[in-house]
Amino acid sequence: MTTSTRRVLVTAAAVVTVAAALLAALPGGIELRITPVRGEAPLLVLPLIPDERFTLHYYHSVENAPIWETHSVDAHGRIYIEEERYLKFGAGMGKMPGVGRMEMRGPYEVITEMHRPVGDFVLRIGSPGVDHTIIWRGRQLNLSAVAPHVAAQFTARPVSRLYALWRRVFAQPGTARMVPEKK
Repeated sequence: MTTSTRRVLVTAAAVVTVAAALLAALPGGIELRITPVRGEAPLLVLPLIPDERFTLHYYHSVENAPIWETHSVDAHGRIYIEEERYLKFGAGMGKMPGVGRMEMRGPYEVITEMHRPVGDFVLRIGSPGVDHTIIWRGRQLNLSAVAPHVAAQFTARPVSRLYALWRRVFAQPGTARMVPEKK
């Protein structure tokens, strides 16, 4: 190997190393993980941009009425509930004094402008029929069909640009199971 070839290879390796270090240092968004509490592989991992929303849709276990809970995640990985929409007042549902604004959308009562921190939380995924479903970017995954009766932890964390690019090429399990949202 000639000296000039060696210089080119060393320079190329240095450029790649510096580029990888920069990508590892730059913010790349947020990763929302839904993982069984018992430590198994994640059921779903979603790449989010800061303040992007996702919805948890399900049917109330007592009244079998549909409920939508819209959440956001900030740049630090903190999860907030932004809005609740339901068909009628159900057990455990309704206006919380000082939180959000109540409005009607057709037959639905909606609490908007909540921006209430919930942080990481655990959801006991209901049976088929309860249909705990994640809706994100026009796609959905019915968690009740995948893991009924499983306690699942919702966590979010910032990720680097390098990691986000890696996940675009090699998607997390579960994300590929998402199907177009039913309208």
